[in-house]
Amino acid sequence: MSMNLIELAKILVFSSVLFVWVVRYHNIVAEFKSYHYPEWLRDLVGITKITCVVMIMREDVFFVKLGAVGIMVLMFAALLTHVKVKNPLPKMLPSMTLFALSALIYLGSNG
Repeated sequence: MSMNLIELAKILVFSSVLFVWVVRYHNIVAEFKSYHYPEWLRDLVGITKITCVVMIMREDVFFVKLGAVGIMVLMFAALLTHVKVKNPLPKMLPSMTLFALSALIYLGSNG
C-alpha cells in the first residue's frame, strides 16, 4: 500500500478527531447528553480518542497499530450507539469513515 495513502489517512483521522473533540466539543457534550451517557464516559472516550490519534502519528509501528485499533473499537461502539438510537445513515457516516480509515492505517502500517 502506498505510504502516501497511509499518511493521508493518518492526517485525516488525527485532524477529524481533534476538530470534533476540541473545536466542536460543545456538540460532543450535547450528543452524549442526548444518548443519556454519563459525563465520565464522554471524558473517557475523549481522552482515549485523543491518545489513540496521537499514537497513530508516531513512527513506531506498534503505537500506530495500537492507536488504529483503539479508534476502530471506539468507532464500532459509536456505530452501535447510532444503531441503538436509530439514527439515519448520514449520522453514521463519520464513524464508519473513521473506522475504515483506521483499518487502512492498521493494515497499511508495516512491522
